[in-house]
Amino acid sequence: MLWRNGQRWIFDGHIAGLGTGSGLRAVVGLWTQSPFGSFTDAMVQLPSGHRILLAPSVEAADFIGAVYNFDETCIVPLASEHEAGQLAVDAGPLRIRARLGSRTRLGALARLVPGALAVHPNWLRAVSPVAGRILPGVRTAGTAKGGRRECYGVTDLHRIDSAAVSWDGADAGPLAAVRPAVGFGFSSVPPEPSLARVRTTIEGAPLTRR
Repeated sequence: MLWRNGQRWIFDGHIAGLGTGSGLRAVVGLWTQSPFGSFTDAMVQLPSGHRILLAPSVEAADFIGAVYNFDETCIVPLASEHEAGQLAVDAGPLRIRARLGSRTRLGALARLVPGALAVHPNWLRAVSPVAGRILPGVRTAGTAKGGRRECYGVTDLHRIDSAAVSWDGADAGPLAAVRPAVGFGFSSVPPEPSLARVRTTIEGAPLTRR
């Protein structure tokens, strides 16, 4: 189930992470299944360090803002398309047109883990220290805002080979590593621009409605 007893939330889909030559870094969630249905969200960290959430609805923004840290939240129309090795994202001031590449070595290893085990919170908590040593700044389990527990179960990982990224209509520069690491939560995305097949599990206290 995607929601159990109001205490567990599961988001199933993809996460894209990339950096740009200007210093802008973006993390995009492309969720095919979630408590809010199918939707896209984007987290952007500007070169100044300012963290912005781009969400399609107040409901999604409230939830994401209760789990991650932002300096600003914007409700904007979001559209994404992921097929035939291409990724397109339109999220208010953010525009991404990316070309996907081959499966990474970590992606190949992730595919060797049985699916049910690969996304299970107990497994992800056990392997999180190993993930942090392989990819500094990346963890598969940790604590989110409000004392909630969060896990990322990655079952595949592909490189992003090239991308055109703009912010407020201005070119954000060429594709670059995600450095410094983004500061939205306990974990960053891999430094190498990539698209991960992922299941995110969040456990903890129900949200308090405004």
